Amino acid sequence: MKKYNVLLAVALTAFISSSAFSAELMKKVDFEKVASEYTKVGSVTTSNKTSQSGAIEDLSKKADKKGGDVFVLTSGNTNNKIHGTADVYKKK
Repeated sequence: MKKYNVLLAVALTAFISSSAFSAELMKKVDFEKVASEYTKVGSVTTSNKTSQSGAIEDLSKKADKKGGDVFVLTSGNTNNKIHGTADVYKKK
């Protein structure tokens, strides 16, 4: 039982640590205030998601893969399924 608790604690710590460093969604109006502090590293897209949170999570994961710190939505569409694009930025 003690080993199980230790493994659970390690798994939760790893999950929290990886989540703490994921790219974050930033509103365009907020990004414009700090844009000079960031460099664009690319763009990401998501499609066929059934929820807004699923689309944001997918964009965040893709932004992480590009090494981004934040992502800013550039377009979105909700015809039946959610589709979106975002620009990815890394802090200078």
